[in-house]
Amino acid sequence: MLSHEDQIVAAIRQIIRAIDLHSRRLVNGHGMTGPQLAVLQEVLRIGPTPPSTLARAVHLSQATVTGILQRLERRELIIRQPSPDDGRSVLISISPAGRAMLECSPSLLQDRFRDNLSGLADWERLQILATLQRVAHLMEAEHLDASPHLTSGEISQQADSNRAAADPASADSPRQSHDDRAE
Repeated sequence: MLSHEDQIVAAIRQIIRAIDLHSRRLVNGHGMTGPQLAVLQEVLRIGPTPPSTLARAVHLSQATVTGILQRLERRELIIRQPSPDDGRSVLISISPAGRAMLECSPSLLQDRFRDNLSGLADWERLQILATLQRVAHLMEAEHLDASPHLTSGEISQQADSNRAAADPASADSPRQSHDDRAE
């Protein structure tokens, strides 16, 4: 029989695996990653917007969003237009092909998860929150960026910088960026 500790670790692995499988299905079935889909959904939601505003809205770095926008533009899913207020800046809007892509793409894993959570009683949501916050603390992950988009892969350089600032001794352990994989 597995110890409680082993069962907890197994449950965490199941969560990580679910995120990874959803990400792979999204890429294999629709040619988009979770962050790409999130950016496209946000462009549709807020309308024409500067890339910096979009980056803040999806809680990703401006550099990551720039890469995502380049990929979406190559696929003609977004349109870059000069801002009518400032010709030096651009506004990002969704193209007809982008709208069509969103109509046939699945929801993000966190959207379905959030819907399922909303069906729980308040006490159940609070219990889950307290438990997960405690798990994050036990994993010494409370200082990591909590991006609202569920993606798998290596930690980003920003998260690595946050970790190094919190624990200078850990700065010596090399990590690779997952920006390309997360896009």
